[in-house]
Amino acid sequence: MSIHVHWFLPTTGDSREIVGFGPTVGRRSPDIEYLSQVARAADRLGYEAVLTPTGTWCEDAWLTTAALSRDTRNLKFLVAFRPGLVSPTLAAQQASTFQRITGGRLLLNIVTGGDSDEQRRFGDWLDHDRRYERTAEFITVLRGAWSGTPFDFHGDHYEIAGATTVKPPSPTPEIFFGGASPAAEQVAAHHADVYLTWGETPDQVAERIERMRSLAADAGRTLRFGIRLHVISRDTSADAWAVTERMLEAMSDDVIALAQSQFNKGESVGQQRMAALHGGNRDNLVIAPNLWAGYGLVRSGAGTALVGSHDEVAARIAEYHQLGIDHFILSGQPHLEEAYWFAEGVFPLLRQNGLLGPDAVDQSDGALIDAPS
Repeated sequence: MSIHVHWFLPTTGDSREIVGFGPTVGRRSPDIEYLSQVARAADRLGYEAVLTPTGTWCEDAWLTTAALSRDTRNLKFLVAFRPGLVSPTLAAQQASTFQRITGGRLLLNIVTGGDSDEQRRFGDWLDHDRRYERTAEFITVLRGAWSGTPFDFHGDHYEIAGATTVKPPSPTPEIFFGGASPAAEQVAAHHADVYLTWGETPDQVAERIERMRSLAADAGRTLRFGIRLHVISRDTSADAWAVTERMLEAMSDDVIALAQSQFNKGESVGQQRMAALHGGNRDNLVIAPNLWAGYGLVRSGAGTALVGSHDEVAARIAEYHQLGIDHFILSGQPHLEEAYWFAEGVFPLLRQNGLLGPDAVDQSDGALIDAPS
């Protein structure tokens, strides 16, 4: 079975250092011209989709990806958004419209939110578990509105009469969903298409997949699985690890301490699991073969990277796939150059091993789309 490889759209800005830390950050503004470069590179190189994040410090994912859809041909957009901040019927309408204007290139990443401070900036005062209860109702209404028949719903958070769209989206967008708390796992088991985990060790990922498969089976469903990772893939292993040393040198102890204190305030169980991989300590960051936890010292969310030669990185991806991971959502610093490093170095190896489909083909004239020489 082929895997699905996706890239990341840096709508908070980009840099050669992690999230812009360091004495010479070289931060790149997330203006539409730069984001278009990243999206067009991902499209040209054969990535299936780009994940566009959500949060206070990001550009709006819906507006950004709608604009970028005109600059791309085949690239899909995995749009992340918070379910409690818009009506589920409105979200259904937005998704349906997006599918029609892009020719069916929308995927959805529903992010309930694990930081009460950020939620309150948007006027959301529900506690952690209640937010997940609302998410379950939200997805129920969302799918109901896509059904082609007016949908009524009476719940604790939504009272909806006749939810529908002009016409159902085609295809129906797949719903990607992550979360490590018991409340999040129940939502995923009952409502998600693809369950996402951050880049934990293979043993931890195997345990999580087994648990989620069991919960989904109890709900009479099956899940597919994805993982969110950074990548540093080079011609040699030494070259790749040299990049991590440069990144680590750019992180002062004060910056690490400040970032960790901020992360510890959140309610996200997934974030707590990421923090436990390194304990806020810059020593012993290699937590499994070719898996580096240095990102998590200063970056919230996905905090680990696959690091090594192209052969080593391809082998680790195959290992995760054997555990049950089909979707790989990757990123690197900076995102434009790293998209080329990974695609040119690792894609051929994945194809050789039968894990990736054929090269992207320009549908206008049948010519193979190659990276510039």
